[in-house]
Amino acid sequence: MATKDLRFFEHPEAERLPDGHPRRGMSVVAALSEWLIHTNRRINGAWSQRYEYGVPVTGLVPVAADGTTGTCVRFLPDEALRSRWSSTASDLARWSEHWPDLTVRVDDQRDGRDRPGS
Repeated sequence: MATKDLRFFEHPEAERLPDGHPRRGMSVVAALSEWLIHTNRRINGAWSQRYEYGVPVTGLVPVAADGTTGTCVRFLPDEALRSRWSSTASDLARWSEHWPDLTVRVDDQRDGRDRPGS
């Protein structure tokens, strides 16, 4: 996760995001996060993996099937990013409206409680 997603980097013809910014892949989010948990659910199985600053700290961990499919990414941006930039739930709702199949849920845990895997 700490390496460039080569599908998007250094390819000017790569599809741009709806806001016009270039795609960079989840590797950038992972590298800039204290922790990131990526959960992938498929019909034939589900797994999760935890990263800290883009480096895996667990292997692929099987996740119990719940009848759903899709990807869930939970992360905590690095403190330097959190102190310089603050988004609101309405900001995220506005940005995510470009992707009708995307669901964004904001769990504001700035008080430090209940951090996954901490």
